[in-house]
Amino acid sequence: MTRLAAHAPLIALLLALSLAAPPVAAQDGAPLDGTGGANDPGDLDKGLDLLGEGMRKLFKGLGDEIQPRMRDFAEAAEPVLSRLMDLIDDLDAYQMPERLPNGDIIIRRKPGAPPLADPDHADDIEI
Repeated sequence: MTRLAAHAPLIALLLALSLAAPPVAAQDGAPLDGTGGANDPGDLDKGLDLLGEGMRKLFKGLGDEIQPRMRDFAEAAEPVLSRLMDLIDDLDAYQMPERLPNGDIIIRRKPGAPPLADPDHADDIEI
């Protein structure tokens, strides 16, 4: 007797029960009260509006929290950046910064860049 023949009565019973069951109606998502249900475009619009409102509140709260810190940072960094811009005449004349093995960071001038004026003697005049 083969394995299939041994299970033939069980297979026949399952097949008979599945054919005897009435078909189940498909659900279209619309409730019986006629309000539109989950696929209602109005619900989607409301959901998106609520999501947008939540995002606006979140970013406003973050902005209110970060703004004083950014202002303090800008005030502290302004003199340093101003001095740096005095030293660096044209950003296009420099290569990307490099970190050396000892931790130093250097910014090399590009080989074809025009020579720099000496910042220590820029106000000196020749007599």
